[in-house]
This record gives sequence, C-alpha cells and structure tokens, in this order.
Amino acid sequence: MNKTELARKIQDLDGLSNEEKTALLELIRGHKKYGLVWEDKPEDIEERLREDLPVLVERNDEKVHPIISDNPDAPNHLIIEGDNLAALTELSYTHAGKIDVIYIDPPYNTGNTDRDGGFVYNDSFVSADDDYKHSLWLSFMAKRLKIAKQLLSKSGLIFISIGDHEMSQLVNLCKEIFLESNYIETYIWVSTNRPDNSSPILRRNAEFVLCVARDAKAIKEFRGVVSASSGMPSLTKAKEKIKTITFPANSVRTSLPDGTYFAGIKDNGRNPQWELVEDVIAKDGLFTTSVILKGHSYWATDKKIKEELAAGTEIWIKSDSFVPYYLKTKESVNRPTKILPGDIVKDGLYANTELNAGIFHEKVFNNPKPSTLVQFLINFVPSKTVLDFFAGSGTTLHAVMQLNAEDGGKRTCILCTNNENDICENVTYERNKRVIEGYAKPNGEEVVGLADNNLRYYRTEFLPRERSVKNMRELVQASTGLLCIKNDLYTEAPFGGRKMNPKYARYFENSRQRMLVIYEERAIPFIADIIKTMPEGEKIKVYVFSHGSYAYDDEFAEVADRVELCALPQAIYDAYQKVLPKRKPKFLVDDLVAEIVEYEYAEAQTALDFGTENEEGGDE
Repeated sequence: MNKTELARKIQDLDGLSNEEKTALLELIRGHKKYGLVWEDKPEDIEERLREDLPVLVERNDEKVHPIISDNPDAPNHLIIEGDNLAALTELSYTHAGKIDVIYIDPPYNTGNTDRDGGFVYNDSFVSADDDYKHSLWLSFMAKRLKIAKQLLSKSGLIFISIGDHEMSQLVNLCKEIFLESNYIETYIWVSTNRPDNSSPILRRNAEFVLCVARDAKAIKEFRGVVSASSGMPSLTKAKEKIKTITFPANSVRTSLPDGTYFAGIKDNGRNPQWELVEDVIAKDGLFTTSVILKGHSYWATDKKIKEELAAGTEIWIKSDSFVPYYLKTKESVNRPTKILPGDIVKDGLYANTELNAGIFHEKVFNNPKPSTLVQFLINFVPSKTVLDFFAGSGTTLHAVMQLNAEDGGKRTCILCTNNENDICENVTYERNKRVIEGYAKPNGEEVVGLADNNLRYYRTEFLPRERSVKNMRELVQASTGLLCIKNDLYTEAPFGGRKMNPKYARYFENSRQRMLVIYEERAIPFIADIIKTMPEGEKIKVYVFSHGSYAYDDEFAEVADRVELCALPQAIYDAYQKVLPKRKPKFLVDDLVAEIVEYEYAEAQTALDFGTENEEGGDE
C-alpha cells in the first residue's frame, strides 16, 4: 500500500472535517509492519496524565495509619493507593533501576462481567464478545510493562501470573518489550487439585507464571527447591597424628545421662582410643564444661573448631567412649522445574483458606494467590526490593515478610492498587496490618505477628502539569513523600538543634543518612550557616527549589564537601518525562501528510541501502 498516495486522497476528501482527516491520517502513519500489533486505546488515567502530575501524600488517620516497629532496622514497606499507571510514574522517580523482583497478577481478561477474572477498562468490564477485547488488554498492559522495565535493576526479574485467555499474547508482548533473549520461561502452577467437571471437553486445573529478565545475562543462577542432607561422621582418623583439641563449654551435645564423667583413656573396644583430659559435667544433653580430648583427630586446630561451630556444625559425644562426632547439614539447590512444585507453592484452596478463612474469617477477595507461591518465586534470586503493582489482596507483601522472618532478610516491598470498593484500605492494608500485629484463626489459634516490619500508606494525588512558577512551587511542596520514599528516610528531626518551619524547609535523618528539603530558596543563606556549625558526618542530601537545574552551588560553596545538591522540581520533571504520555499536539493535516511523505522517502532509501545491516536492541 502506498501510504503517500492514500494520505493525499484523504486530504482531498470532501465532507470530512480537519479533525476527522487528522484521525484517519494518524491511523495510517504507524510504521510497524510485523510482530504483535494492536490498536492503542486511550485510558482515562492516561488522558489525565497528559495534563496532571502524580504525587504521593501519606495517609495517617484513625482507620489507616503508619505501623512502626520497635526495631530501628526494620524494613519500610509501602502501600500506594491509586491507579497503577500513576503509581508507576511516581516510582520512575523514586525507584528507577532499583527493583529486583516484580510479581504481578493482572486481570486475566476472561470476558466475565464480574470480578472473577474480568477486566475493567475505563470503569467498564470488557465483555467476551467485545471486538477490541484483546487490543484493550494489550494496550493496558504494554503501557505498564514499559515503565516496569525501567524500574528493574540490571539483574531484575518480573513474574506475571496469567490464564489461558491472554497467555500467548502476553508472551509475545514481553518478548517485544524486554527482547526475546530475556524471556526465561512460562511456568505452570497447578491452581486446583479438584478442577471443575462442568465442561464436556476439558477440566482446567492450571494457570501460568511468565518469567522475564531485565537482562538475562546478568543473572547467575536460579534457586528452586532446596533439599538438605546430613551425616554424623567421627572425627577419628587413624592416619592423623595424636592431637589435643578443646571444645568450649555448652558446645558439645551428648546422649549420656546427666552427671560427672572423669578424665582418662576411654575404651571403645577398638583402636584408636580417645583420652578425656579433664573431668566434664553433662546436663540436659550438653556438656556444661569445656571438653578437652586427645586422640587421632581429623580437625587439627582450635581455629578450625571455632569456624565449624560458627557455621552451625554440631559436635556430639554419643557414649562413654567419648568418640567425638560432627553433624553437618548440606543444602542442595535444584533449579526450578517448568511445573512448580505443588507441595511447596500450594494451590487456590490453600490461598482461600489463608486469606478469607484464616485472616478475615469471611470472603473478602476472589481467587487470591497463596503467599507460598509468591514466596517461592521471589526466592529465585537474591533481592532487596520487591514490587507488585496489581496488589489486590496484598499477598506479595505477606510473602516478603514471611520470607524475611524465615531467612533473616531485610527485603522491602511496594504494593500498588486502586481503592475500588475500598479494597486498598479494607483488604490490602488490613491484611498486612494483621500479619504484622498478629491475629487469631477461627479455631482460636493465635498467629504471632511479624513485628519487625514498618508499613506506610500513601495516596496518589495530582497537580497541574503546566510549568508555571506557582505549579512548580506546589509540586516541590508536595514532593516530600516522594523524597522520603526515594531515600528510604522517614524520621523528621530538628536541624542543627533548631526546629524548622515546614513552609521553608524540613529535615530528616537516621543512623545512615541525612536529607534536607528546602521549599523556599530565600532560606538558603540561613541554612548554609547552620550547616557550617554542624558536626561532620554523612553528606546531607539537599533538595532545593529552583526555577531550573541550578541547585545553588555558589550559595553552598563553603559547605560543598558536606552536601549533595539536587534542584527540584527539575529532577522530578526529568524522570516523569521518560514515562508520561505525550501531550496531544494539534497537528495540521498538511503536517501529517508531509510526515508520511518523509517516512515513505526514508523507507525507500533504506530499501536501496541493502548492504547495511541495522540491528536494534539493548537498553533504552
């Protein structure tokens, strides 16, 4: 098809307004010729983001408030209420390149016009017979996955739960956005062991989990099922020279009865024998005194003994022959199989029992995922920060906190969801509040809270996108939540012993870092003087209002070695600009025709230049 000729014919059509001609011309100027193709459909939130900028405001009221642990090193988890396209835009400033694992469970686009797998687009369910059913879903997902890619760290992974209805389209979409070389696998999750038998053809009992990497080459290995094996060999080795070895008090376990055991050579009915150098006392399965033995020892030094004890190796003396044994458990890590292990990840029935029956004692959410599934996936790779931008019932945060409790990790988790039918505050927040504080099961069993966690709740609000001085000042004034999240720093404190006027500046600090936000540039000389009097330490991250990118370096020149400067709102504009939808330009028909003609000419030139290979790919 000759696009130039078609564009000219459209231009010459009678009975069409300029707006209608423009719409037709925009349809034919798309350059894509192969791959996954869909018709982009604008969303209400996308249209709003053309005019407004999202910011985060912390919620602290009687119903929803921060939950703060007594542990100063507890991880800070976040819930962001609002459309996830806006939330991802906000995270493009706070977490670009910082997310290690993303898990999402988006709508499956089943065509149901209810909550059971149905897909809502612009406040309406998309029905099974909608001509744009797949286009709407692909358009919706593509916008979000493109931003998600920018949030992932170099070795980051994204896991996406999905059903049959959009699985093949999702695979192709992910290969297009992340590149085919970074597609890892489509895992199979057996979602039920009692599938519905109403269909005369098929009993569906499985769903899928896509795994895609930001850069597959940066991933060393996956951690799947961990199996443990142990043995209890003797420390006796006849070929070794006789050595004297000492085990500290309370470090040697024993099967012997309580009592005192006297020094001497111990007969074990065979050679070589061990000598107990000093008397020892056994009580409750432990020798409460140091145990000094002399014999043909496999371990040669006290240093070796300390290293083994520090690594968790157990020392045993089973009988009065005083032959020492060591018990060491070895972990064997198997790579994940395509079918996820059901005994570990569980199924949908387990998830319903865990959430609806166990935590809430009533049905509050349809088709939740089990926290064990998400926990297993997150543990594929080491991670510090986990994101779920289709948070639903809040399973991912529950999984992260469980995993931290099991392995001593300090992972942080960010959840994003809208508050349709009050789900964010009544289910997402409330569930994880109970997990932190503890709750009772219906049978009265008390579940101890995972108290070493902080949880904060933010709501998305909007400010005008147009760059006027008034709007810029309002944006900086409203950016404190973004800055606290970006720096993982929430404790406000006096600055240089002085209480700051929040209209002019606010100061935050903890044991690791310091942050100052200056809303009014006229306060800079006063603040610079205070910094001169403060004791040296970690550099203060200073965010300062500026009309451009100048961060008042000259004004802070005398304390330049104590501060790290950043001009606002320019830094926010720069980050948002990479992900925000473009404002709709008011094209003239002649401009569009000219653009199409120019493209057709460039395309012809490319066809003639057949000797040059142009391969696209890599990072954006």
